[in-house]
Amino acid sequence: MPELPEVEALSVFLGEHLVGRTVAKVHPVAVSALKTYAPPLTDLEGRTVDAVTRHGKFLDVTAGGLHLVVHLARAGWLRWRENLPPEPPHPGKGPLALRVLLAEPAGAGFDLTEAGTQKRLAVYCVQDPAEVPGIARLGPDPLDPAFTLEAFAGLLAGERRRLKGVLRDQGVLAGVGNAYSDEVLHAARMSPYKLAASLDEEETARLYEALGSTLRDAVERSRGLAAGLLKAEKKSGLRVHGRAGQPCPVCGDTIREVSHRDSALQYCPTCQTGGRPLADRRMSRLLK
Repeated sequence: MPELPEVEALSVFLGEHLVGRTVAKVHPVAVSALKTYAPPLTDLEGRTVDAVTRHGKFLDVTAGGLHLVVHLARAGWLRWRENLPPEPPHPGKGPLALRVLLAEPAGAGFDLTEAGTQKRLAVYCVQDPAEVPGIARLGPDPLDPAFTLEAFAGLLAGERRRLKGVLRDQGVLAGVGNAYSDEVLHAARMSPYKLAASLDEEETARLYEALGSTLRDAVERSRGLAAGLLKAEKKSGLRVHGRAGQPCPVCGDTIREVSHRDSALQYCPTCQTGGRPLADRRMSRLLK
């Protein structure tokens, strides 16, 4: 799933390619992706793109007072093209969900695609991004200069959930998902199962620093990359997430995994849990 660094890079890339250009056509292909119907997507046609911004994991293309807001979900992606065909695409079983063409240069624009059968990609056309429920409930952005250590400590105070779940909660922090929560906790040398409210001042400061540095480093690595290269860059930059069975790049211990119903977390026992493996109830049930 694209997270804050990839969506930030996409917003910069799109800003460079869209701002100042006029939308010629918007072709909705997958009805499942459309979450709003008034105003219709076709109202974007003829409007000039003013800005491209990010709200957590949401992309926001602003054009003449309207906002095309996109959440790529787990399997969605944006593909920039310089030679899109002029004829409207036909709805079908393929991955294409939405196509946007510019008036000039002819053929330039982008496709929104979604792989797999779980169709969760979401497209909104609104007058105010706050009308999108997922944006309205977002917590602070970890890269916002106003997000201080004191603000972070306030979010954790009284929070009785595990750190992994807290970091992934978009109502607590905007933009951090499964992959970067693993990376942040590894950088902070903390167990995913540690209770957020149990952190002392030193631990809170360490986690805050790991959160900011991990995300800033990922954004910097993605800076200037074309949209089609961002997935590979994300994967290559991860130290523990998705690397179960491989050696930890810090201590050499074997990276382990805990599986859940629809996701999995990875961690280093030596760096994060005092050498103790975390309980994996799902795997334990499978082995019985």
